[in-house]
Amino acid sequence: MGMNYRHGNNTKFKIEYHFVWVTKYRYHVLEGDLAFRVRELVLQICEHFEIQILRGVVSKDHVHILVSAPPNISPSDIM
Repeated sequence: MGMNYRHGNNTKFKIEYHFVWVTKYRYHVLEGDLAFRVRELVLQICEHFEIQILRGVVSKDHVHILVSAPPNISPSDIM
């Protein structure tokens, strides 16, 4: 298993963040069409900002996502 570095114009980087979003009171609302829409939006936004999704899961009451992001985007900007 090798180190998978990403490359920019003058950079070489491997920056990964693990985010977890939880629904209010952990209500089970992320089901069916809503879960599909959340997944679709996350994919679109990550593609737009050149953020690679390494792993991700949409559960009934939370979303886990592991991403690789360029060094010019802070974790708070990703969120």
